[in-house]
Amino acid sequence: MASSSHSKIPIIFTLVSFLLILSASSSPLSAAPGSRNQTLRPQEELNKLRRIRSYLRKINKPAVKTIESFDGDKIDCVPSHLQPAFDHPKLKGQKPLEPPERPKGRGGNDSDSETLQAWLEAGESCPIGTVPIRRTTEKDVLRASSLRRFGRKIKRVRRDTTSSDHEHAVAFVNGDEYYGAKASINVWAPRVTDQYEFSLSQLWVISGSFGNDLNTIEAGWQVSPELYGDNYPRFFTYWTTDAYQATGCYNLLCSGFVQINNKIAIGAAISPRSSYKNRQFDIGIMVWKDPKHGHWWLEFGSGLLVGYWPSFLFSHLQRHASMIQFGGEIVNSRSTGAHTSTQMGSGHFADEGFGKASYFRNLQVVDWDNSLIPLNNLHLLADHPSCYDIRAGKNNAWGNYFYYGGPGRNGRCP
Repeated sequence: MASSSHSKIPIIFTLVSFLLILSASSSPLSAAPGSRNQTLRPQEELNKLRRIRSYLRKINKPAVKTIESFDGDKIDCVPSHLQPAFDHPKLKGQKPLEPPERPKGRGGNDSDSETLQAWLEAGESCPIGTVPIRRTTEKDVLRASSLRRFGRKIKRVRRDTTSSDHEHAVAFVNGDEYYGAKASINVWAPRVTDQYEFSLSQLWVISGSFGNDLNTIEAGWQVSPELYGDNYPRFFTYWTTDAYQATGCYNLLCSGFVQINNKIAIGAAISPRSSYKNRQFDIGIMVWKDPKHGHWWLEFGSGLLVGYWPSFLFSHLQRHASMIQFGGEIVNSRSTGAHTSTQMGSGHFADEGFGKASYFRNLQVVDWDNSLIPLNNLHLLADHPSCYDIRAGKNNAWGNYFYYGGPGRNGRCP
């Protein structure tokens, strides 16, 4: 954005120029990504800021305590009955449900190294009866292409083979009725080279078709400079009931997911993290359908029950899932005209193995009897194996597992 100045111009034009310069320096998204030579006039800019501030007043709930994390996050301790979920018409006036029966056969803590969140390193915690929520700021929203799209994935984000900008290295099962999934996911901080790209590792609980009625529940970790403004791996969730078109969001950025835990902040940075040829850390993730009420619950780490997605949010997932998927995904924007150098997992290929390549281990699904069982007929898919690949195995210590990931652009991935 550019503005010109001349001597002896009226004061009003000076003010307009000043506003334009201010908006250019403070708002990186005066134009949508990909557009060129477009600016918002001062009044449009002010209207946009008003809409953003109105949204922030709605999404950032009154807190009884705020904890500042070393990474710059502000974690608000919000009374649980005031969290964003209870803005939903079907949840107004309700309170969080009591914990359900866990799936049978889940065992104890199967994590080699317990990994939690950076904000807890301040030595403070949220009081009982509150939930920790990462505060959303103006800067967060201004990084998005629009307020309407803030906190949402673009439509073509799933493995539908028609999407060339989203690339996956995944293991999946389908062809049966699934009532949940569990895995331990190795945590890294992959390099993401473009603000509008991301790198994530997650599990998907899926039902419906890859058209307009896709239902998904997703949880894992991601690095997303656009969403969070940094390159830390963060614990995240996502859901949609219409293939990412109008429903659902990341984390707690819309009404839907009901949190019950006062120790885990969805969207907060994970710490510690793995490093190459050094100590490895992973997080346990389990999603399952409560047989009694039909809601989908989320567990993090070694038994920390985070909350649930009410069954009424979904169409197909009101019954069961038809596919479970585990693995990595990146966005390849080709902003430089070549394949991105955004890394998946550790940024190293699967054949490098433990301590070098990223992994998923102890892959399990939940059956109709609310029991965790090993996977049968595990399928592997790498959209572009010269950029990011995957290799699976099985042993007594790790059960079903796989290594996956890669560096992106290289001699074989131009």
